[in-house]
Amino acid sequence: MLNQTPLWKYLVLIFIIGICALYATPNLYGEDHAVQISAGRNATVDDALLNQVTETLATQGIASKSIVLDNQQILVRLTNADSQLIARETLERALGDDYYVAMNLAPDTPAWLEALGGAPMKLGLDLRGGVHFLMEVDMNSAVNKSFEDMVGDFRSALREEGIRYRTVRQVEGGVEIFFRDQDTLDKAEFFLRNRNRDLVFTEKNDLKIMVSMSEQKLAETRDYAVKQNITIIRNRVNQLGVAEPSVQKQGVDRIAVQLPGIQDTARAKEILNATATLEFRSVDLDHDVRDAVAGRVPAGSELVLNQDGQPQLLKKKIILTGNHIIDANSSADEYGIPQVNISLDSKGGSKMSQFTKDSIGKPMATVFIEYKSTGERDANEKLIFEAKREVISVATIQARLGSSFRITGLDSPQEAHNLALLLRAGALIAPIQIVEERTVGPSLGKENIRLGTQAIIWGFIAVLIFMLIYYKGFGLVANLALTLNLVMIVGIMSMIPGAALSLPGMAGIVLTVGMAVDANVLIFERIREELREGRSPQQAIHHGYDSAFSTILDANITTFIVGLILFAVGTGPIKGFSITLMIGIATSMFTAIFVTRAVVNAWCGGKPLKKLSI
Repeated sequence: MLNQTPLWKYLVLIFIIGICALYATPNLYGEDHAVQISAGRNATVDDALLNQVTETLATQGIASKSIVLDNQQILVRLTNADSQLIARETLERALGDDYYVAMNLAPDTPAWLEALGGAPMKLGLDLRGGVHFLMEVDMNSAVNKSFEDMVGDFRSALREEGIRYRTVRQVEGGVEIFFRDQDTLDKAEFFLRNRNRDLVFTEKNDLKIMVSMSEQKLAETRDYAVKQNITIIRNRVNQLGVAEPSVQKQGVDRIAVQLPGIQDTARAKEILNATATLEFRSVDLDHDVRDAVAGRVPAGSELVLNQDGQPQLLKKKIILTGNHIIDANSSADEYGIPQVNISLDSKGGSKMSQFTKDSIGKPMATVFIEYKSTGERDANEKLIFEAKREVISVATIQARLGSSFRITGLDSPQEAHNLALLLRAGALIAPIQIVEERTVGPSLGKENIRLGTQAIIWGFIAVLIFMLIYYKGFGLVANLALTLNLVMIVGIMSMIPGAALSLPGMAGIVLTVGMAVDANVLIFERIREELREGRSPQQAIHHGYDSAFSTILDANITTFIVGLILFAVGTGPIKGFSITLMIGIATSMFTAIFVTRAVVNAWCGGKPLKKLSI
């Protein structure tokens, strides 16, 4: 019998629509104005801080909906935007510079929905408000850092091969290696060329080899610097509790950072400036630190202050930088003493093993480096950065280390936790400077949401009225499918972790509302043609759906491919538009073809109809 849908198909359709509706539900509950508190490097978030925050707000008469400690952060939910602003200013004064106090918007999703993984759609910067930074990577520092690593690699390689050299030093544009005789130079050049085929070796006068990077190697170094900095910035922002950040490459040497929900530009800058470099260096035990403090610093060493302001005499030679760390976590040893467990990549493990085999029982220092802008610019109008170094840990090497080892000598579990956080986030390959900053206020975001929602509603109503008038009963079926289509778009957008709805994304939804009925128009017009050709209502419905399917599929696939291309090559708003467009195409095909067919079959299937309401 024509136009019959089996029960299992109805159950599948109901299940799919039900899941989408369930995960669309959190969007009905809205969000609370909130203040988020997280710890800086030398601070801790615990119950004592929770009590201090509670007492501070109560003393100032600031009403809160809830104050919760979770995942090393305190989230204060407030009643309105004015209370949020006052609470942030009050807590900043009370807590000082050791804590990050950021304004945010926290979803008001019920606990039972959160337990099922339900959360509202993520909103982009243009809808939610927040801050946008455009940051430029200092490529000169990235290249110089590669040359510094090259100096150490050449020294180790030549020593292992038994090739004697006079000196290896970094110069402008490369590395120079000096030898005592021509035979040794030739042997070394042959050896190093085979090991480093992406480098350029040029023999100079005075028994010297000049090593520089090929154009391809230079491009790879710069590209790696940007990609690594993107990873580190994203890790830092995530670790410090900023919700749903967007960190993307823009151009050759720039990074675009968007922090939705953050309204305090100064605080956001502090969060971004937490990115830094880590270095492992040996402690100079051959000289007295007091002599160095008095001004007699030995060659090859330098003074670096620790967290307590006490000087430490360290070797200038860098054992290892933080970019070789792939994982770090804090724990306690068999005696309950805090420690940090570190995992290195293969290259880092080799370097650490080579150094520590002759350094057992000697101390090794972990140096934390922040790049601060001096405010001055070079000849190319780039900001000049100054490195600020601080020793955050000195531990004794107890055995030859490899790709996995531990740092001890820490004062507390919290210090171990903070150090693991820093190591896990990695090392900034090169300094960055903010070349553009922009704040999008929450009021502008609300206005965008209001206007975008109005566009969707009016477009939706116009299509509903047209379909109802023009196609009568079948138009009512199409309207039901269109409503379900919107619910499914919202549900799927809420389920996808990386998807964020932006203003262009709302334009994509408006476009989808119009496109969603195209399939029904094709089907319904085909049914009308079949009726005009004298087929029975049941035959017209059957042929209408079957004949229009290939046309609908072809049209939507071509549009979907365009959406994929936009997603692949676009950035920011273009990606947002393409995501909603592709989701809308998939859901509109599902609802227009399968859902309406099931509804029409339930309404008309198997009945002796003489005419159709179409």
